[in-house]
Formats: sequence, C-alpha cells, structure tokens
Amino acid sequence: MVMAKSKVKIQKSKIKKGDKVKIMLGKDRGKEGTVEYVLAKKNKLFVGGVNLYKRHVRKLKDIEGGIINIPKPMNVSNVALICPTCQKSTRIGLKVMGDAKVRMCKKCGKEIDKGKA
Repeated sequence: MVMAKSKVKIQKSKIKKGDKVKIMLGKDRGKEGTVEYVLAKKNKLFVGGVNLYKRHVRKLKDIEGGIINIPKPMNVSNVALICPTCQKSTRIGLKVMGDAKVRMCKKCGKEIDKGKA
C-alpha cells in the first residue's frame, strides 16, 4: 500500500542569517542575539549564545570528557526582529521595489535590507 505524501507548503521565513533578534518566549525571554543559521524546512533558527543546553560527554580517544553547552534550535515564531534604524523589536512587512521585494519595519516604515541587496 502506497501512502500519499502530504503537500506541506514551506513558508519562506522573513528572518535571515545575520539579523539581530529578541527572544519573546522561552527560558531566554528578553535576551538579544544574532541569527547564526536558519532551518527553513523545519521553521527553526539558531541564535548565538541563546537556548543552550548542557550535555554530559564521556571521555573518548581524542575528546575530553565533561559537561559542554550545546545550542538547540528555536521556532521562528518565538523571536522578533530588531529594526536596525529604530532599535525596537518589530514585525516585518514586504514592500515591492521594482522587481525585488524588500523587508520593511512595521513600526518606523524604513527598509531593513536596503544596503544588503
């Protein structure tokens, strides 16, 4: 019996690598950091220095044992982008400029990645 694959549409994330974000939910609520990388298919991202968990590692040949910090991914909905111009946590809107879409801040109305593209 062949199971039909469900067609789940992957929503393109408005938060990209290198963006400064503020954590809105979870154990690190209120902290700020930059996005290290994004897992688009899982709708998750890694923020530097945030959402760290302890892992107990046994000593092997080359690896020294002990307790290490491991970063875990967090959901995109748990973070808010910090606008580079107004320095406030904000939602992101899209504005069509010619042929390209440009991200814009919902609070101040300025373009976010004007100089990047």
